[in-house]
Amino acid sequence: METAAAAGKLPAARREGGVIAIPNKTSTVETRRIHSSPLQNRVSPTGEIEAVAARGNFTGNRGVLHDNDKNLLPARWKHRNWIICELQFKSIHRNVMTPRRWTELFFLDEAVALAAGHRPCAKCRRGAYNAYISALKKNGVDICSDFQRLDASLHRERALPGARVCRYHKARLEDLPDGAFVLAAGTPALVIQDKILPWSHYGYGFPMQRFVGEVVLLTPPLSIRAMNSGFRPVIHSSAA
Repeated sequence: METAAAAGKLPAARREGGVIAIPNKTSTVETRRIHSSPLQNRVSPTGEIEAVAARGNFTGNRGVLHDNDKNLLPARWKHRNWIICELQFKSIHRNVMTPRRWTELFFLDEAVALAAGHRPCAKCRRGAYNAYISALKKNGVDICSDFQRLDASLHRERALPGARVCRYHKARLEDLPDGAFVLAAGTPALVIQDKILPWSHYGYGFPMQRFVGEVVLLTPPLSIRAMNSGFRPVIHSSAA
C-alpha cells in the first residue's frame, strides 16, 4: 500500500508552451511547521536533499530519514518505493518530519521528482500513475503490473550500491524527450523543445539553446522511456 501526502484540493494544472504547467501552491503541512531555519527536505534533480526556503509543488517518500529534532540522518533512502505525491489529498493532514513517520520530501515539479528517481504514487496520483504505467507498457516494458518489480528496476537505475548518491547515465541530448533532466555545465537543466532550462529550487532560469552531443542524463532511463511513449510530467510554470 502506498502512502499519500496531505489534505484538500490542488490548483488546476494548465498547458503552456507544450508542457503542463502548475502555479505555485502551498501545502498545509508546510505552513504549520515552526522552525528557525529551512528543513533539509527539498530535493534537487540530482537526488540531493537540501535545506532551502523554496516551496515545493509535489511531495514524496523514501522512508524515515530524519531524527526526533527534524534533522536529516545519513541515509538518503530506507526503501525502494520512491513515490511522487500530491501536497494535498482528501482529509489527510500531516505535520512535517513527525518523529518515526516517513520524511516528507519536496520537489519543484514532477520532472524534478522523476529526475531524482521517483515515480507517481498509485494512491493520491492514480491518474498520473496509470499514465506512467501505460506509457511504459507502450514502450515494451513488461514489469508494470507489479510495482515492486518496477521500483526494483528504477532503483537499479538511480542508486549506486553502497553509496548515498544517485546514479547518472549518458545520453545524446538530441534524443531526449521534453521533461528530461541533464547536467549542462555542471548545472541541472530541463529539456524543453529546442531549449534547455537551468533549474533552481525557485524555478527555471533563462533558456539555453539545445545542442547536439552527449550529456550526463539525470532522469532514470525507465522514466525516459515513459516520456518517449507519451507520459507528460507536470512542469513548473516558470518553464513556459
